Amino acid sequence: MDYFLTEDQTMIRDLAREIAEEKVMPVRAELDEKEEFPWEIMKTLAQSDFMGIYIPEEYGGMGKGGFELTLAIEELSKACLGVSTSFAANALGTYPILLYGSDEQKKKYLPDIASGKKLVAFALTEANAGSDAAGVQTTAKLEGNKYVLNGTKQWITNGGEAEIYTVIAITDKNKGARGASAFIVEKGTPGFTFGKKENKLGIRASSTRELIFENCRIPKENLISKEGMGFIVAMKTLDKSRTGVGAQGVGVAQGAFEAAANYAKERHQFGQPVISIQAIQHILADMATQIEAARALVYSVAKYIDSEAKDISKESAMAKLFATDVAMKVTVDAVQVMGGAGYMREYPVEKMMRDAKILQIYEGTNQIQRNVIGQALIKETAKKKE
Repeated sequence: MDYFLTEDQTMIRDLAREIAEEKVMPVRAELDEKEEFPWEIMKTLAQSDFMGIYIPEEYGGMGKGGFELTLAIEELSKACLGVSTSFAANALGTYPILLYGSDEQKKKYLPDIASGKKLVAFALTEANAGSDAAGVQTTAKLEGNKYVLNGTKQWITNGGEAEIYTVIAITDKNKGARGASAFIVEKGTPGFTFGKKENKLGIRASSTRELIFENCRIPKENLISKEGMGFIVAMKTLDKSRTGVGAQGVGVAQGAFEAAANYAKERHQFGQPVISIQAIQHILADMATQIEAARALVYSVAKYIDSEAKDISKESAMAKLFATDVAMKVTVDAVQVMGGAGYMREYPVEKMMRDAKILQIYEGTNQIQRNVIGQALIKETAKKKE
């Protein structure tokens, strides 16, 4: 479908597609096999100004919105979810500063982020705090003009590679979720180290590590917003970023669909191309329809969020939920269409199926997305009765 993109949006999409095809596809299998962080591709994206797509021009960015970012994420995801995760997680880590940072914090950090000089990570998840974000146990105690952080973060995307970390920690244990605060922590700060690099099912080019804070002292100026705002900062950040995960779902599904359809044209059985068999046509028809529906939803929600609508949680959750469920179904179906070949590592759909699973898990499991949607529906129903 034609989504009537502007000239700038078309340029972003086409350049992302070119980078995906020329820089990502030739190395994606090797990156996956070696679990190697895609630094060279990150440098290419930085040189193309992609790291600053959503960052205001005054800080060196393009001054575009989340919609333009989703276009780039979708194209990269067609080629490799490991690469697109490394790219998208940079925005996830930046949103707390962009949404709630002080003028001084924005001036200090955003230019280096927009230029790609420094990579960012978002640190919320812990052993006992994932879906239950209120279960954060990492603490931050104000001592003089420094906050002292203690605790461990788990499964942090871009962990170890990023230079800047936006971290959620508890400043008042007696207030539960209302006692959480958000901080900026720089790599190399004494008391801040990294644990093991995780060995994952998919997105193996993406670095996932533990963050360890042992009496890590940071300036009190590194507090984002004010004490007690951490949970809100985290939730509003995820509301903004979930269309990016939806775009990953659309992208990997599209890549798998194209690989399966092309194979079905070339593979002959019973004296005809496999794509001539109605059973295969029906699978491909469902795949194509589901992808287009997911894309339409993700695009419309991304534009809705860019319109600065105030309450976006339900729509953001819907985009993430639907598009990532589609991604899992489509990648599994792509393997089925390709049969034995689809199961082999020499073809890309085996990797796409492994990669797609994480989309239903990170940035809020799809069960949590259903909770968010359900709670929003209850509120809407209550308002209509008033």
